[in-house]
Order: sequence, then structure tokens, then C-alpha cells
Amino acid sequence: MGMDARDIEAMIKSALPDARVVIRDLAGDGDHYAAEVVSESFRGKSRVQQHQMVYNALKGKMGGTLHALALQTSAPEG
Repeated sequence: MGMDARDIEAMIKSALPDARVVIRDLAGDGDHYAAEVVSESFRGKSRVQQHQMVYNALKGKMGGTLHALALQTSAPEG
């Protein structure tokens, strides 16, 4: 049993309220997603630190309920 894309988005926005989050279901199975997350809180952080922030927002669901998440993170441009 996978996770709903809306639940993933809500968890990320709960931890990163300013985030712009776009979730795509890659396989149609609720287990394999791609996420693009843009947040000011990523500014000045390495890509690894940004991804850790998103994984922390998912509160241990990664690798369990949520099998795979391809992440693309960045700070807003401009």
C-alpha cells in the first residue's frame, strides 16, 4: 500500500510552509513518485542537506510506505 500524492505534498508543506511542491506518480502504483520542491529554506544549503530536509518532513515514510521518491530541490530564483 502506497501513499497518496496529496499526503506527500501536505507533509512537505507542513515542514516547509513556503514550499512550492509538484508531485508526479511515476508508475501509477502509489509507491514511485517524483517530487520537485522549491523553498527559500534551501538557500545556501547543499543538495544533500536539501534532500535531508524533505526526507525529515516525510517522518520516516521513505523506504517504507513510500517506496521511491525522485527528488529535485532548489531555492527560488531571483
